[in-house]
Amino acid sequence: MNKLFPNAKAALDGIVADGQLLAVGGFGLCGIPEALIAALRDSGTKGLTVISNNAGVDGFGLGQLLETRQIRKMISSYVGENKEFERQYLANELELEFTPQGTLAEKLRAGGAGIPAFFTRTGVGTLVAEGKEIREFDGQQYVMERALNPDVALVKAHIADKSGNLIFRRTARNFNPACAMAGKVTVVEVEQVVEVGELDPDSIHLPGIYVHRIVHNPNPEKRIEKRTIRPAA
Repeated sequence: MNKLFPNAKAALDGIVADGQLLAVGGFGLCGIPEALIAALRDSGTKGLTVISNNAGVDGFGLGQLLETRQIRKMISSYVGENKEFERQYLANELELEFTPQGTLAEKLRAGGAGIPAFFTRTGVGTLVAEGKEIREFDGQQYVMERALNPDVALVKAHIADKSGNLIFRRTARNFNPACAMAGKVTVVEVEQVVEVGELDPDSIHLPGIYVHRIVHNPNPEKRIEKRTIRPAA
């Protein structure tokens, strides 16, 4: 099956809608699906709840959707370098569900594995645990966390074959596989597309069973969140 779509707009047609729960891969600006985020902005969908480690930076990545007020709520572990994210949250213009980073990753992984909930010690005795079930195991208290199953997942990979088998590039793998597995519909943006059979099966990081649509973006901007340099020797 050829899952390749001609562009990001076409890849989102018919699957994004107002009020949806979306998961977006990436960590800061590393491994974000740039073209898909821009297409989501241009689609005009609003009232979105977005699961992502953070919301990019001002004017780029998910920061674009904050500026256009398309995001109603963020489920994140880090406000990061995005001043508009911080401003909207402090002004009560944006809902925010702060989630410990490891718990966020596990909520997505559990959703992809068909596990509805799990117990963790992280957050016990803090605001994170308020209103949640607490249970004792082996003398220790644990808080129950529900899995996440987004309506749509937008992810970034380095290479895909036309059936959706994926290879990620180094740290750009980050939250992308977990988002892809958890999504009810998963759209992946890739830099290279190859024919089925060209990828070494042992090199595939995520099988195509989790991927529904592919868009080819061979020249992403890959903006650097914080550029640091050192003087020449």
